Amino acid sequence: MGGRRPASAAADADQRHGHHPRHLSRPAGPGSGGVTALLEYAGVGKVFPGVVALDGVSFTVAGGEIRALIGENGAGKSTLLKILSGQYQPDSGTLLVDGVARRFAAPRDSRDAGIAIIHQELQLAPDLSVAENLMLGALPGRFGLVDRRALRRQALAVLERLGEPIDPDSRLGDLPIGRRQMVEIGRALLRDARVIAFDEPTSSLSARETTRLMAIIRQLRAEGRAIIYVSHRMEEVFALADSATVLRDGRHVFDAAPVGPDDEGRLLSAMAGRTIADIYDWRARASGDMAIALDAITGPGVTAPVTLSVARGEILGFFGLVGAGRSELFRLVFGAVPPASGAVAVGGAPLRPGDPRAAIAAGLALCPEDRKEEGIVPLASVRENVALAWRNRAGATPLLQDRAEKAASTDRIAQMRVKTASPEVAISTLSGGNQQKAIIARWLMADARVLLLDEPTRGIDVGARQEIYAHMYRFAEAGGAILFASSDMPEVLGVADRIVVMREGAISGIVARGDATPERLLRLALPDADAAAPHRMSA
Repeated sequence: MGGRRPASAAADADQRHGHHPRHLSRPAGPGSGGVTALLEYAGVGKVFPGVVALDGVSFTVAGGEIRALIGENGAGKSTLLKILSGQYQPDSGTLLVDGVARRFAAPRDSRDAGIAIIHQELQLAPDLSVAENLMLGALPGRFGLVDRRALRRQALAVLERLGEPIDPDSRLGDLPIGRRQMVEIGRALLRDARVIAFDEPTSSLSARETTRLMAIIRQLRAEGRAIIYVSHRMEEVFALADSATVLRDGRHVFDAAPVGPDDEGRLLSAMAGRTIADIYDWRARASGDMAIALDAITGPGVTAPVTLSVARGEILGFFGLVGAGRSELFRLVFGAVPPASGAVAVGGAPLRPGDPRAAIAAGLALCPEDRKEEGIVPLASVRENVALAWRNRAGATPLLQDRAEKAASTDRIAQMRVKTASPEVAISTLSGGNQQKAIIARWLMADARVLLLDEPTRGIDVGARQEIYAHMYRFAEAGGAILFASSDMPEVLGVADRIVVMREGAISGIVARGDATPERLLRLALPDADAAAPHRMSA
């Protein structure tokens, strides 16, 4: 199984990076016994103008194996999947399916070879029905007429196989993201895909949806399919994967099989040359005066009054299951949604409720969870996105503020180390981590004093995470206050000074850093926490 590479390429890459891939046997299971791997990358290379995206990458995936593919953004993971899907063709090396060399000229060739990619951004038609999406490209019928009965029957069969109670006639766009993802998996099953790649599949899922997805993936493995699993979430890798391949700068630098939590340090080091302590690098800070206070806030999604205060220099984490009310609370505090009751004070001054402009003027800033839909203007430049909030505060005419805006936004882009070819390129061309840094740069440019960060590192690689954490620490050390929501428990435990746990629209506990453990946070976050959480603290 894992990590077979041409001897010369392996030696060159390993000498350059100081890592030595372990050459491993296949795990026991449907893909064991010396059979040909279902999928093999053999010395695959891909070059774009001025960039070596892949350099002699080699690994295999057997039937009945889940192989995690991990690495920072830009490591080459997406390029490997695009070669597998037929979007790109390799410049060197070979892709083998069932031991046969294949070169896919187009996505249809890949699908016909029994390969399916479950993309992070789902490739579905939201205005069509569930059944139509499942059978897209192969609708039953004759003479251009769709056989609706057959369509519904076949759709129900695959939905039943997935264990999903979804009405096949419902409009796909009306479904939550987790069920839409199941529809895409259903499409792969209808095509009888034997190789299935999942690209960051849980980035927008709730805990329950993630658990359900993992059960489906394990079932696919039990059926003898070869699974590639791309994720930045190491806990998912340890829970699911039989093996892991690490990419770094387009090269295959490390393998592990079996893979488990004991490998985390080695995997992170292989990915980025960093240790776990390096990534979080938490340090004690002296708290200052009160920066923001919430008094009995309620509103849509927040069912019980929330009262708490955050000091200058403090980082307050919010943990809970998806739907617990964290995002809803942040919108109420910022004024994006008017609160039903309660008040917010910034620096001791009351904030006019339901007025984001007043919030910005008071030094309050919100980085929303869905940065693509709510955080950026995709077609605008990086500079224009960074300057959005500053323009509202500047009050000058466009002619007078243009030079100052350009200089200030360029400085903030450099300060946040936003990787961009130019401040004038569209922000949509940047990676997720760099988009997030640009959003934070926007609020720093607007002299924000309190940051509301909602899932600030969702879908971002470990290197970009470390940079964002470093900026958070610097902001707090300069006297700013941060409230950040995250469903990543290690992140909350590693970054926050205190942790607010929310459940079903209410605070179920506030835990000091020294008292926080994974078990305690889970007891407070789960629906049955009343019976299981005797150490609850008052808000």
